[in-house]
Amino acid sequence: MPFSYLADELKQRDADGLLRHRRMLESPQGARVRVDGADLLSFCSNDYLGLANHPALIEAACRGAQQFGVGAGASHLVTGHTLAHHQLEQSLAAFFGMPAALLFSTGYMANLGVVTALLGRNDAIFADKLNHASLNDAALLSRAHFKRYAHLDLSALEGQLAASSARRKLVVSDAVFSMDGDLAPVPQLLALCEKYDAWLLLDDAHGFGMLGQTGRGILEHFGMLLDLLTPHPSPLTSRIIYMATLGKAAGVSGAFVAGSQELIDGLVQNARTYIYTTATPPMLSVALQESLRIIAAEDWRRERLAQLIAHLRDGLKMQRWQRMPSETPIQPLLIGSSKEAVAVSLALQKKGILVPAIRPPTVPQGTARLRISLSASHCKEDVEMLVDALHLLERQ
Repeated sequence: MPFSYLADELKQRDADGLLRHRRMLESPQGARVRVDGADLLSFCSNDYLGLANHPALIEAACRGAQQFGVGAGASHLVTGHTLAHHQLEQSLAAFFGMPAALLFSTGYMANLGVVTALLGRNDAIFADKLNHASLNDAALLSRAHFKRYAHLDLSALEGQLAASSARRKLVVSDAVFSMDGDLAPVPQLLALCEKYDAWLLLDDAHGFGMLGQTGRGILEHFGMLLDLLTPHPSPLTSRIIYMATLGKAAGVSGAFVAGSQELIDGLVQNARTYIYTTATPPMLSVALQESLRIIAAEDWRRERLAQLIAHLRDGLKMQRWQRMPSETPIQPLLIGSSKEAVAVSLALQKKGILVPAIRPPTVPQGTARLRISLSASHCKEDVEMLVDALHLLERQ
């Protein structure tokens, strides 16, 4: 049998507690969902602001479908680039005070497109070891020299930058690390990029919409948008290539890259994941315009998230398991063993609570965990139910 080796591999995965299974969601995303026929309290979603099932976004999507139809029908460079796409790109650029923005179908495709368009064999990429897989794959596909530094180790990064004689240098980093919930030290990363003449690509998939007073993400969180919004941004901030996704806090789908006009024009010409794929349904761009409005206007969503994060952190006092430090809605609970993490996740599900077990290779060996994701659609009573259940399970 040509694929018999796959059966052996799957058996071994199962024995190691690493076999993955898909759940069947039978309802919209929300604090409470119906999964595989069961009604559950969910802490699984990246829908941080509770917008994925927002009536205003649903109405906007329907309005967009009426005006533009369902499918784009072609790539952006043929006839798939609609007025809806164009207006959203303009709105995203204005939202961040950047000269231009470009839509991509997914964050994965955005990272692949940017890195492979900008760098090649004579160049170098420097990446945090806990970066998202898309950034690692992008680096490998670019054929540039690929150097990884220990998580958040700026000294190691500086040593690598100083030793490099590459033609072009790019530092790539998650802004919010998706499995740990901690933040990249963006001001310090940018300073190193200035010192060693490198670009900085920030993947703000889990920060956009959630971080900052008005939801403008990691750059607003660190007070760096003030410079970008001036008529003449400093050369320092012009080194930033900003990527964020639109299917998490924004509640819809897709991704975008924002930066200088030259960057965006170059990506239109050279980013293969932009050029050679059908444009996203234009109705999604109409829905995202409404999402941008809500993100900026409804501060209470971020305020509620902050309260829920504090409530969870104050209430969750573990003995054997370790709550990892995070100031974001991503609240990991380190279990260690993959099999134990799966067992705890299943025990929670029997109590009506859905929390995913995250195992290698997504996280390093020995660091399997529960990834608790909070949303503005949760309430304090939801968090208390989870805390009580975890305390009970740890004692068993």
